[in-house]
Amino acid sequence: MEKKLFTSLLLFTMFSGISFAGITTESPLSIGQTLSSSNEIYELGFFSPPDNSQNQYVGIWFKGIIPRVVVWPVTDSTAHLAININGSLLLLDGKHGVVWSTRESSASNRSRAELSDEGNLIVTDNVSGRRLWESFENLGDTLLPFSPLTYNLATGEKRVLTSWKSYTDPSRGDVVAHITPQVPSQLFTMRGSTPYYRTGPWAKTRFSGIPLMDETLASPFSFQQDANGSGSFSYVDRSSKLSRLLITSEGTLMRFRHIGTEWEVSYQAPANPCDVYGVCGPFGLCIMSDSPKCKCFKGFVPKFPEEWNRGNWTNGCVRRTELDCQGNSTGEDVNVFHP
Repeated sequence: MEKKLFTSLLLFTMFSGISFAGITTESPLSIGQTLSSSNEIYELGFFSPPDNSQNQYVGIWFKGIIPRVVVWPVTDSTAHLAININGSLLLLDGKHGVVWSTRESSASNRSRAELSDEGNLIVTDNVSGRRLWESFENLGDTLLPFSPLTYNLATGEKRVLTSWKSYTDPSRGDVVAHITPQVPSQLFTMRGSTPYYRTGPWAKTRFSGIPLMDETLASPFSFQQDANGSGSFSYVDRSSKLSRLLITSEGTLMRFRHIGTEWEVSYQAPANPCDVYGVCGPFGLCIMSDSPKCKCFKGFVPKFPEEWNRGNWTNGCVRRTELDCQGNSTGEDVNVFHP
């Protein structure tokens, strides 16, 4: 029964002379095998992160680009990628134990997974045509064209970017990038529950706090918000077939385009330490040309001088002399309104 339940199928199917990645119920995708999207733009398979050859993970990457750039990983080390009889996409270890699942079900028992030329892994019910699951709704650290960041206040659902734990560990890190529901929206990166960086409000074609973003009508980025409490940020890069927006484990947003044989960084944010959210703390001022770069406002001093001198400025500054706002005035003040 166990073998029937976990009969796997990532079948490299040939149809009308075009190959594509398909998931049925007949043969597993194992370590050493790879599957391509129809026009061989993206590839699905097992990979080992840099300096971490002992672990194998399932991922999607740009096909033929060296060094390999993984744009979507499943962060549990595993041995097989499969679909079970209920239509769920599974990752199985060497003993057929489930280490990850989409937890979707198909009444027809005829589900199929395909890798699109946009880099989206899609699980579909073959009978109804209903889309059961897709990787674009379960983003990793990379935003590809056509894979939007979203929020929906009515349902509480949102799509966010989550960093890797480190360059060599694709498991989920503590940096999350998401769009905010206020109008106009902005993009926030968080370290756990602490704000780390904000892009500034959306201004027609770019975020106001990222000067290097294209502010012309040719900008590949778009932002949509409606009166029902939902929003979507996405991009379509017509100047480069291969591009991506990445959130690093250090909290940096980076936009890449593949030019020739190299990845070109169009911009990154924060661009300098003074762009980091609250880097100098309350009543602190960041000046890049100064050393140290954090100063207290006039009339204020560091809250914790020893920490401040060590370069930890996040606790900020306090007034040099506390204001005396207590007591009642008994004198007669001219032209002063007392509530």
